[in-house]
Amino acid sequence: MKMKAIRYYAPQDIRYEEVEIKEPQEGEVLVKIEAALTCGTDIKTFRRGHPVLIKKTPSGFGHEFAGVIEKVGAGVVDFKPGDRVVAANSAPCGKCFYCLKKHYNLCENLDLLNGAYAEYITVPARIVEKNLLKIPTGLSFEKAAFTEPLANVVHGVERTNIQPGDTVGVVGIGPIGLMFARLAKLKGAKVIAAGRNPLKLKLADEFAHADEIIDLKKYQHPEKIFKSFTEDGRGLDVAVECVGLPEVWEKMFSLVRKGGKVHLFGGCKGGTTVNIDTRRLHYDEVQIISVFHHTPQYFRQALDLIADGHVDVTKLITKKYPLSQAKEAILEHESGKAVKVLLTP
Repeated sequence: MKMKAIRYYAPQDIRYEEVEIKEPQEGEVLVKIEAALTCGTDIKTFRRGHPVLIKKTPSGFGHEFAGVIEKVGAGVVDFKPGDRVVAANSAPCGKCFYCLKKHYNLCENLDLLNGAYAEYITVPARIVEKNLLKIPTGLSFEKAAFTEPLANVVHGVERTNIQPGDTVGVVGIGPIGLMFARLAKLKGAKVIAAGRNPLKLKLADEFAHADEIIDLKKYQHPEKIFKSFTEDGRGLDVAVECVGLPEVWEKMFSLVRKGGKVHLFGGCKGGTTVNIDTRRLHYDEVQIISVFHHTPQYFRQALDLIADGHVDVTKLITKKYPLSQAKEAILEHESGKAVKVLLTP
């Protein structure tokens, strides 16, 4: 049995091909994909490869999806053909050093699932057991497909411990930054969102409902405008970096007040370094936090937030393409002409 799928061969080399469908083994399920989304991580992988996501080539590609179970492997009891489901792209083992400390996102055996840009995907047994959820009645596949990226943001917001009344600045308003700003608003914070892309600046208002929106193209020294929106100009309670560039990481420390918190949420390229004013860290008691990935708990919370209507994720879908045009979708996302692209087989 064959299907159409996007296969990753090398940086900037992805191909629409016919491949064999992997039959579900014990504990696995085969899902017919109804909606898949482009992601910033996929863009980075397309551009330069990824040592964790792509361990051998050719490889499946894409990891944000929702669909319908086509077949179940032996031993699967909680799911059946016809169930509408959404899966995370990983699941912790529950047995390693970090899992035993409940740092499930840092699991030493965290295998990442790829292959969402296809007609079907076979979900591994561990993900079926821990991170496969039934989609609530009435919730669309395209909305459910946002569960995985939102789960990362739920994790980040919860770990940041944002309090009602905090002033939170988000720098970098791609899909992740926009969702971070939205969840900060739901926590009762005053939110300042900053970016350069007109489409994303518009969504900072219409999707995130940010209190203040800063077009960074207009300000040579944006720390001044950030501070002007804070009490007595002292600086932000929380500054969140959602770009993933060392030079932007460095600038975040000038935005926060004494005792403030800098959340370095955007992942930088391996081997890069940053320079930080140690006086600020020590004498001003500036805190640093950085959060990676998600856990089963946050994956479930994310689906609940979408199902309850608190996060209107469909506003982030700015283009739609058939699966055969996945490369065009990736390039649209990369160029900033789209925030999220919906791919449908």
